[in-house]
Amino acid sequence: MRFGVLGPLAVWTADGEPVKVPEAKVRALLADLLIHAGRPVSADRLIEDLWGDRPPANAPAALRVKVSQLRRALGGLVAHRVPGYVLLAEPASVDAGLFESLVGRAQRASGPGARAALLREALGLWRGEAYAEFAGEQFALAAVARLEEQRLVALEELAEARLGLGEHALLAAELTDLVARHPLRERLRAVHLRALYRAGRQSEALAGYGELRRRLSEELGLDPGPELVDLHQAILRQDPALEAPALPRTNLPTPLTSLVGRDEAVAEVRSLLRAGRLVTLTGPGGVGKTRLALAAAAGLESAEGFDGGVWLVELASLGAGAPVAGVAELIAGVLGLRDDVPDSMLERLPAALAAKRTLLVLDNCEHVVEQVATLGSRLLRAAPGLRVLATSQEALRIEGETLVKVPPLGREPAVELFTARAGIRPDADVAEICERLDGIPLALELAATRMRVLTPRQLAERLDDRFQVLTSGVREAPARQRTLRAMIDWSWELLGDAERVVLRRLAVHADGCTLEAAEEVCAEPGVDVLDTLARLVDRSLVVRVAGPRFRLLESVAAYCQERLREAGEDDLIALRHVRYYTALAERAEPRLRGHEQRRTLALLDAEGANLRLALETAVRLGAAGEAVRLVNAMAWYWVLRGKLGEGRRALESAQALAGGSAETEVWLAGLRMLSGRPSVPDPAVFEAIADPLTRARARWFTGFALFGYDDLSASVELLRSALEGFSELGDAWGTAAALSVLARYAAMRGDLDALRRDGERGLALFREVGDRWGEMRAAENLGTLAEITGDYERAAALRTEGLRMAEELGLWSSVSDALSRLGRIAMLTGDHAAADDYHERARRLAVTQSNRPAEEFAELGLALVARRRGRLDEAESLLRKWLDWVMDVAGEPGAALILAELGFTAELRGDAAGALELQLRGLAVARKVGDPRATALALEGLAGARALAGRHEEAGRLLGRAAALRASVGAPLPEAERADVDRIAAAVESALGREAAEAAMSRGATLPLDGLLAEYG
Repeated sequence: MRFGVLGPLAVWTADGEPVKVPEAKVRALLADLLIHAGRPVSADRLIEDLWGDRPPANAPAALRVKVSQLRRALGGLVAHRVPGYVLLAEPASVDAGLFESLVGRAQRASGPGARAALLREALGLWRGEAYAEFAGEQFALAAVARLEEQRLVALEELAEARLGLGEHALLAAELTDLVARHPLRERLRAVHLRALYRAGRQSEALAGYGELRRRLSEELGLDPGPELVDLHQAILRQDPALEAPALPRTNLPTPLTSLVGRDEAVAEVRSLLRAGRLVTLTGPGGVGKTRLALAAAAGLESAEGFDGGVWLVELASLGAGAPVAGVAELIAGVLGLRDDVPDSMLERLPAALAAKRTLLVLDNCEHVVEQVATLGSRLLRAAPGLRVLATSQEALRIEGETLVKVPPLGREPAVELFTARAGIRPDADVAEICERLDGIPLALELAATRMRVLTPRQLAERLDDRFQVLTSGVREAPARQRTLRAMIDWSWELLGDAERVVLRRLAVHADGCTLEAAEEVCAEPGVDVLDTLARLVDRSLVVRVAGPRFRLLESVAAYCQERLREAGEDDLIALRHVRYYTALAERAEPRLRGHEQRRTLALLDAEGANLRLALETAVRLGAAGEAVRLVNAMAWYWVLRGKLGEGRRALESAQALAGGSAETEVWLAGLRMLSGRPSVPDPAVFEAIADPLTRARARWFTGFALFGYDDLSASVELLRSALEGFSELGDAWGTAAALSVLARYAAMRGDLDALRRDGERGLALFREVGDRWGEMRAAENLGTLAEITGDYERAAALRTEGLRMAEELGLWSSVSDALSRLGRIAMLTGDHAAADDYHERARRLAVTQSNRPAEEFAELGLALVARRRGRLDEAESLLRKWLDWVMDVAGEPGAALILAELGFTAELRGDAAGALELQLRGLAVARKVGDPRATALALEGLAGARALAGRHEEAGRLLGRAAALRASVGAPLPEAERADVDRIAAAVESALGREAAEAAMSRGATLPLDGLLAEYG
């Protein structure tokens, strides 16, 4: 039997069936005996532990009754040993003993990956508080305290291992609650401080140390230990030894078991990958194609110079009808490429792979073989450094493909695998089992689990009968498919009715599911889904993974889908799946705008495959209502995560099915506009939305998405209308959202008072509702204001806070933007080296995500710094690279600065005619936009061009008019931005003399702009 004490007390048979231990005193007796771990416990001690200071009249007789009841439940495991009783249970049969064993193995393991895997397995045994129902009893206090301390130590060791794997950003967030619950644990605090520092949150790391030091002093009268003191000093001096390890260039999982019998095959596959560019492993399901591919690919990122990394792309979550673009997007997601820019991923993925040597392991291609073949051929032609290792039940059949047929294991390796997994010695019966299973690794793994309840002879006899039936009944199927089906059929026949119901219904999920999803989707009257699921996990038919989540092995899932159809339940359970995930998305949607934003984003990330499948199913079944509800609930998530391509397609499919939904139409138009495709909805669509709050949000989102296109008036009108609606409804989030975009508009037209007013109020409201995305956007506005007014210290603080929030939420496009904005501040404060570093980091991040707008913003910053450092060729090359793209995508508002910078570059080269032409173009753009500051910059550039041409009087008047324009909006040119103006003014003064120069500037300040520019047409 097996015993569980890491949570509520539980007992199971060897094959996982629960054993009921009735009556509280009998359960307490069992807990007491388990605590003493095989040592006799005196009768007197047991009586005191069970009844305390109020024992029954005949306490020894009462104890014997409880022992008898426990023996009836457990058989002969409870024995009499002078002076009392003992439980004859091996330490490994108690989950606490297994926990301690796994932790010990982890401490001896080499490498953080192996330690982390063992520690995760150990911590996964916990189901709640140790000895939960007896945690307050005197006899259990010491054992509970010891186990809870061991659990905390394991959590600390897991955190340290994950830190070694480079998971500092996740740890910095995840350890916050644990540190709050255990604020004085110095080892835990040290890991948290290192994670914060490596995640770029140095100030928070220092604050955390300060809090610990204060609490130690106030509560215990102590100082931090020497290791923490040394860590604090290292953080202060930014010791390079604290830096994070290099980012992994692979996502290959670390195997927990050895690969048996495939050494020669691993060497062959690696050799073929060196010689060719596409290797496909073929063979039946369960033969071990994936394990062979992973073993062959392991370590190649360094050994074979794959500087672009070695990446596993699991295609099983895609539906059979997935488009080629869907395959491309799945690969792009693994590589970290963005999906929210106008270009198709089919166009951007080849370019992203072309720059480096990369190995893609495309796993489970058989259900999308044509799509993979089409995309693979295109990628291999476009990216000379790309290698592809595919697994499939059939060949891709494209040029250059090398096929490797993965055979079943031979007799000796099959026996080695079976005995290793079953924990038994080889004999003639084992050899017979392996032979009859044809050496299929998955079949061997499944069969090995039955050794807990069957002898090898019994197992061999069962397999003999089952194979005969299967072979005679499915002669047209390939032999190896019949063998695998026989193994799964046999496992299915061993299940009870409840287990079969739950197992076949689990197959409706994509990429696994949570316990809550399983309980709702797999529900059946009289079936305890939780209990049944536990038995299926124990039988190795369901795999429990982190989260916790539950999934089926691929072959088992395919088998269960057939069983689901045979039961006539496929549409019924599919619709349950749709309704569950639609309701989940609707519950999550409001939490995307408040304090639970980060947690909700993570939830929807984890359920991405199920949510996509739910929409596909709703469309297939014609469930128009669910489809529309689902896409409307998911739309804001797609915006936050930058999944604009996925969102557009989902909204289009729901809209086509439903025949027209006003809210869906608004979301669809907005996502198209955010992707660079103007698609303004008919104003009448807003009135078709009945709910006032939804209607106001629809107007806001349309204005938000439309902002930045040539005609800003349409955007502003929608935003102001939305703001009025939010104010009437008292909706703080909506008010903050509208004000934040209006603040951007104020910045664009040079209204600094409105920028400050709307920006500060928007930030305050977003903080009130706890929306970190909103705080980040509002902080950007106030950072812009601080930069305009020359308050660079505040601008840097706001930009740094924005960077922290973007990293915290995992919004990597915003991280790139924040780095570029910090680069601008560094440039303005004269730290050109730091400015280049910030902009280059931003550029690299943008390139890895195929984020063209962020790449342009970063390279524009590099150009600004290059010109200020005299590197004119470099500056001009970067500026001209982006000018046409900006005009096409962002329109004229984005081009004014580039034209001005190109004009200054031409002036510094001595090209008066070129400078004049560029600055006049920039002036026309700035005036059309209506931004006084942009117009002033163009006038200053024009003054430089005229001074270079000897027109110094004219240049002086232009400088005067520019200064007056800046003063009119309360934004005189800060000292750090005066280099160009001071240079031009010095040239004017040198030519005219100080008094004449000042007079020219004074005259220009009062002249109408049109009159001043009349001679330029």
